[in-house]
Amino acid sequence: MKNAVKILVTLAIFFLIFRNVDIRKVAATIGDAHLGYVLLGFAAQFLSTFLASYRWNIIMKELRFGQRFLFYLKSYFKGAFFNQALPTSIGGDALRVLDIVRLGFRKRDAFAGVFIDRLVGLSGLLMLNLLANMLRPGLLPDEIFWIINALSTGGICAILILMAVQRFNLARFRFFRKPWLRPLYGLSRRTNRVYRGKKGAIQIAMTLLTHLFSIIAFFYLAQGVGMHYGLIIFLVIVPPVILLTLVPVTLAGWGVREGAMVGLFTLIGADKTMVLSMSILYGLALIVTSLPGLYFYLAGKHQI
Repeated sequence: MKNAVKILVTLAIFFLIFRNVDIRKVAATIGDAHLGYVLLGFAAQFLSTFLASYRWNIIMKELRFGQRFLFYLKSYFKGAFFNQALPTSIGGDALRVLDIVRLGFRKRDAFAGVFIDRLVGLSGLLMLNLLANMLRPGLLPDEIFWIINALSTGGICAILILMAVQRFNLARFRFFRKPWLRPLYGLSRRTNRVYRGKKGAIQIAMTLLTHLFSIIAFFYLAQGVGMHYGLIIFLVIVPPVILLTLVPVTLAGWGVREGAMVGLFTLIGADKTMVLSMSILYGLALIVTSLPGLYFYLAGKHQI
């Protein structure tokens, strides 16, 4: 039922989009896209996924899960494939949790490791959002500019509060001794372990680099369909779009990504057909670059 609802929402959004954009022109634009730029975009997205798997490897080793990098590489790509290519009830994060549990770890510990990986990725995206907006404060309308900054600042503050729960022993205050807040203590302790010292700086750098390669993928795909904007434009517009696709209302963010891209890029005068073509190509890039995960899944001992 959940997947059926997502399919309906995805189709409904695309229906609304194609009421304003000629689908034949989009198909023609994608067909005429410059192959060299498209391949560069796909390569940049593959590097983004590879770096994300390496970041997860660092996080899990810091949390004392052990294992070689190859294990986390395979698991991450399998998760990426399940997230992007299959409309299943088993998401990519759930698959990664199962991979860890099969090693003999507790489910809650495995979940915490995957959750913190997501949290680290989100924090980097929020920081990149703020940095890009400071570089080009007048690109988007003021109301959108301030909404994006407020949401990004709020998200970063929430992560800092989570870390402060353990670092400043907030459990001594009555509010933080409520039973429903107890799971925060373990997450706070683990998050502080990941971000401590030089390794914290490495985590931030790896996360920013991971998202930067995704944005570069958008940049090259845009060049391929004839959108000739500077990289800084994509640094401002792409992060909030990626944040919106994290809301699980459609299949793998399809529809939400395209609608948000068209909405934001048209604010700066971009052609809707080109924007939509770029966004669809990026969705295809996510699927193609996750295909190694299909191979790892089929070649593995454990299947769902």
